[in-house]
Amino acid sequence: MTTFDMRKNEAEARFTRDQELQFKATARRNKLLGLWAAELLGLGGDDAAAYAKEVVIADFDRPGDDDVLEKVLKDLTAAGVEITNHKLRKEMDRLMDDARAQVMAE
Repeated sequence: MTTFDMRKNEAEARFTRDQELQFKATARRNKLLGLWAAELLGLGGDDAAAYAKEVVIADFDRPGDDDVLEKVLKDLTAAGVEITNHKLRKEMDRLMDDARAQVMAE
């Protein structure tokens, strides 16, 4: 195996690892967002966990974060919680930082 081949394989392995970590961090962020929103909705215990799972599953509807954002925004608005799209995105960003730290600590 040449040096070029070894470097190529290392780069591919690093890319795969980075993609896996990003997927885990996004799923963790969505779970944390679901738990955060559940609290605003007045849910607790098993109901909060079930709602957080719904938020994680919502991310598989379409690529990107819009499907998660729309679900949570719709649910909060329907429950009479006043929240803006901007504030929700800001919370998603904050939770992504937390999620990355949690995934990296594992």
